Amino acid sequence: MMDHAIQELDTEDPQAIEAAYEVFSVLRPHLSKTGFIDQVRAQTEEGYRIVFIEQNAEIVAAAGFRVATFLAWGRVLYIDDFITHPQNKRSGFGSALLDWLLEEGRRLGCGAAHLDTGHQRHDAHRLYLNKGFVLNSHHMSAALSLRD
Repeated sequence: MMDHAIQELDTEDPQAIEAAYEVFSVLRPHLSKTGFIDQVRAQTEEGYRIVFIEQNAEIVAAAGFRVATFLAWGRVLYIDDFITHPQNKRSGFGSALLDWLLEEGRRLGCGAAHLDTGHQRHDAHRLYLNKGFVLNSHHMSAALSLRD
């Protein structure tokens, strides 16, 4: 099996964040590079972390996550972002990242891992189900207009 070493991104280093932009832009195409860097910095203030797998000096898979406590679920590891570059699908990178995330959640005293996933992401759903995730809710949202 190929080396699937998981590394943590130094979110204090703008160049490191910029290096992650290409793979994240696959999942978050609405963010410009500058917007991505600013957003990661803001989320880092809320406990957001990024881990990744590199191959040939390129980030080929990454995940952004945080620990949060909810009345509904207690202390959980929440996976905000989970991406494998399309050219590297079915290479085991996603599976290795998810295994690492689940173990990190256990290490941090979380009772569960949670994530939201787009309804069209069938390959990701297969992976999540194979790793023990269950579909147990619908995520709903409403846009809020900011008023002056």
